Amino acid sequence: MSSVTHHRTDYPVIDAVVSPKTHLNTLSKKEVHRLLDINQGNLHVLFQKCALAVLSSSSYIDDGKELLNRYTAFDIQVTKVERGIKLSLKNAPAIAFVGEKMIRGISENLFAVLRDIVYVRDEIYNSPRYDLKISEGITDAVFHILRNANLLNKTSNPNMIVCWGGHSVNREEYDYSKEVGYQLGLREMDICTGCGTGAMKGPMKGATIGHAKQHISDGQYLGITEPGIIAAESPNPIINNLVIMPDVEKRLEAFARTAHGIVIFPGGVGTAEEILYILGILIHPDNASIPYPIIFTGPECAEEYFVQIDQFIVDTLGIEAQQRYEIIIDDPRRVANDMLNGIKQVHTFRHAQDDASYFNWLLKINWELQTPFKPTHENMRELKLNTQQAPYLLAANLRRVFSGIVAGNVKEEGISVIEQHGNFEIQGELNIMESIDTLLKSFAEQQRMKLPGNEYIPCYNITK
Repeated sequence: MSSVTHHRTDYPVIDAVVSPKTHLNTLSKKEVHRLLDINQGNLHVLFQKCALAVLSSSSYIDDGKELLNRYTAFDIQVTKVERGIKLSLKNAPAIAFVGEKMIRGISENLFAVLRDIVYVRDEIYNSPRYDLKISEGITDAVFHILRNANLLNKTSNPNMIVCWGGHSVNREEYDYSKEVGYQLGLREMDICTGCGTGAMKGPMKGATIGHAKQHISDGQYLGITEPGIIAAESPNPIINNLVIMPDVEKRLEAFARTAHGIVIFPGGVGTAEEILYILGILIHPDNASIPYPIIFTGPECAEEYFVQIDQFIVDTLGIEAQQRYEIIIDDPRRVANDMLNGIKQVHTFRHAQDDASYFNWLLKINWELQTPFKPTHENMRELKLNTQQAPYLLAANLRRVFSGIVAGNVKEEGISVIEQHGNFEIQGELNIMESIDTLLKSFAEQQRMKLPGNEYIPCYNITK
């Protein structure tokens, strides 16, 4: 930190210059010049939005557009110095600082954003090495983005538990997710989430205590996000490793391939999207023999939520999909013990197959789950929502339905599209439409579509 200037506004802001401590602290001249390029054009806009989200990580704003409106004068520039680069911030949120020093975790995440955005542009999209028009090329790109972020530990045993769930959870559900995280931490498991608040923060917070009791000083609290989500779900303050994937689909694949097991807490549309994504993978015939523990769990007050999710899965994807997960209500110890037993099977299987412990190469991920889906009104209308296709393909299309609604709910681009052209139209077979309608209405009634206290206005219409 070399300089700080305070401003008095409704939302206090600061001017500052910050230096990298871990990420990007050793650079070649060529790398410095590449980083300086980020100050221009669309890449600067992208970096600015992601940086603002990281700097606002103590805020509870779940609307990227609102965040940008609050800090309209914010700007960030990469500046060259003798030994590398620094970041010059203008009108940055003061909540990112303690006195005149930026909170270290926020500083590290800020430079992680810069690292990932530049790497994806230069080494993924502008390189002939990766053919993003084929499935193998996408998987290879996901692997190298994670490896560049130093998130793949070749020597570790399987212990990475991905936790999914909503940011809009009540206190009882949040406390329950924290207790599950604590039990996982006691069993020396690390935590990965979508990096936001609510059920994404709770397991990490609980695991920190479990790790502390086991004298684990290098516990991993990994956040995986993407540019459209990060502004709506700023990283929570517990994350010690952050990676920005280029789009939703690569983010989901990063979850699927780094996880040794998945725990799913109550959530809303985004959680439903994640559930459909992983089930779309696991019900593919090529993955039938691959052990992959998945547990749906919550306190007693969330039981009805999982009853509805379970019924939706049976009604749309069938019994085969239902058999790929376990539902445990109000029993954190059982969740942790069952997950521990599950990842032992994962370890045995991967060892027998000579597969890596740190990246699940054996999973077959269908192209429909990998190719980026742009939620336009036309694309939403044309989704194939019928039973005249394999269940794993239906799961992929259902995943796109919920991805579009997430965009319309919280992503700046999606919100703008809805404001300009009205609600998305969703159409398909009657029984599938009724199942979607019932599930979405239950989410709205339980205030799982937005933060509690905000009235939810649907961004979709369902045609039956």
